[in-house]
Amino acid sequence: MRPLDSCPVDIWRWDLDRPTAELASLRPLLSEDENARAARFVFDRDRNRFIAGRAVLRRILGRYLAKEPESLRFSYNGFGKPWLTGERAWSLHFNLSHAGGVAALAVSHLHEIGIDIEERKPLKEDVARRFFSAAEYGELRELSGRDYIEAFYRCWTRKEAFVKAHGEGLSLNLASFDVTLLEGEAARLLRLAGDGEAPMHWRMANVSVAPHLAGAVVANTGGADISLRYRRLRDMDQAMLLDSAPA
Repeated sequence: MRPLDSCPVDIWRWDLDRPTAELASLRPLLSEDENARAARFVFDRDRNRFIAGRAVLRRILGRYLAKEPESLRFSYNGFGKPWLTGERAWSLHFNLSHAGGVAALAVSHLHEIGIDIEERKPLKEDVARRFFSAAEYGELRELSGRDYIEAFYRCWTRKEAFVKAHGEGLSLNLASFDVTLLEGEAARLLRLAGDGEAPMHWRMANVSVAPHLAGAVVANTGGADISLRYRRLRDMDQAMLLDSAPA
């Protein structure tokens, strides 16, 4: 049994490279504007991955709300963060990320949520110096090789997930807050400029959806810990409240 002071978050994972026959069945689930966006992709792979991402997102959210996937309507805030409109939709918080041919969706009934997954790749420039805080960059400079790469992507995914959960998009400077990044440290927000109480309210957790991907999820829980429940697409044919094994 989970403690009462925990915030359950469902983590859904699926491959974006779907068989042609399945893509044909997924495309009708998209809205008119989503189909228009799909048509603008130059490369087939990018177009097909967009269709698989949006259509499966609709299928999953539709199951939570007991609605047909194609009936869902999305709105966006001034920074591009989506939410669902309509009856009961206000009670469902979600965020989608994709990398390396994989999509990851975080869903919560309680709190605004942000998720980020990234493919671990060699770095061609000093990205940390450009975007991270002075404290984070100082810790990274003490590392090298594989340790540096792992710490960099822990930091990057936690910061990106925080930005997405915060809801202000790129207007929130990545250097205006600090997160933990060293191996063995719990995922935590350490500082947010202008809000001394933020570390007490925001919670982070590592997300593992594929061996080649780093990931993190963030929510403003008011202090409750995040409790992850990993789910697979086959769970949509089972009871939605049953835990499943990690993907």
